[in-house]
Amino acid sequence: MKTITTFPDKVQYCRFMDMLNKKRISYEIIDPERAYSIIGIPAVVLDEQARSTMVSDNEGFLCSGWVEYRDYGHSVPDNPPKIFQRDLFGHFSISSIAPCIADPDRLRIICGFKGDISNVMAHINSEMPSGMFVKDGPHYTYMDSYHMISLYPHRITVAKTDDIIDTWHVLEKIRCMVNDVWSRKDAITPSYEMRQKPPALEIFKRLPGISCRECGQKTCMAFALLLWQGMIRPTLCKPVFSGKYTHLKDAFLSICTALGIKADQ
Repeated sequence: MKTITTFPDKVQYCRFMDMLNKKRISYEIIDPERAYSIIGIPAVVLDEQARSTMVSDNEGFLCSGWVEYRDYGHSVPDNPPKIFQRDLFGHFSISSIAPCIADPDRLRIICGFKGDISNVMAHINSEMPSGMFVKDGPHYTYMDSYHMISLYPHRITVAKTDDIIDTWHVLEKIRCMVNDVWSRKDAITPSYEMRQKPPALEIFKRLPGISCRECGQKTCMAFALLLWQGMIRPTLCKPVFSGKYTHLKDAFLSICTALGIKADQ
């Protein structure tokens, strides 16, 4: 089995590459040049044995996480990235890459950036009424095909990307969309309306699905529907918060945040 990782910055990537070359370990590189050079750091593909060696002999590098390598046939376009007079994001940093809880064959990522996109979210909400804007966050959540995307002031979360190249594609698309809206902000009336919420099914996919009834509901879907309606607390799902399904907690809290629901609310 092949595994793949990427890195939060080029310093960590270079440290990792130095270690690989010193140990004479074979590897493959997936490079974001040219189209995704602003948002991406090269990704490294290793077989499972090589990955285990690097993880056990960690000598100071920091990666974004390891996932199984799958080739969905995507390729990096040869065109250069679009340049904006003012780029709101600054340096992108993929801090976490992991299997998607809702679809283990795909990925979920967390990407931070140095800039602040708080002031553009109400304008995005006006331009893209199909999403959900939470003013008090602030954050904006929307679906792009099967990708579920949440924008926060200093980070982006994306669920269900196919692979690292699809991840870069989605992030580059977000970068261009946000900067384009910002460049036209004077012609856009900001909207602070909260129009809709992500489907209850997206909540259900991040629950254990065991219908244990510890929350007081007959099924996990019933719990998801009530949570979607704002009628119960997320922490009532005891298997996720204190049982054997705590590995689902981060993804579950992420969707709760997207709904504007705090864990203790």
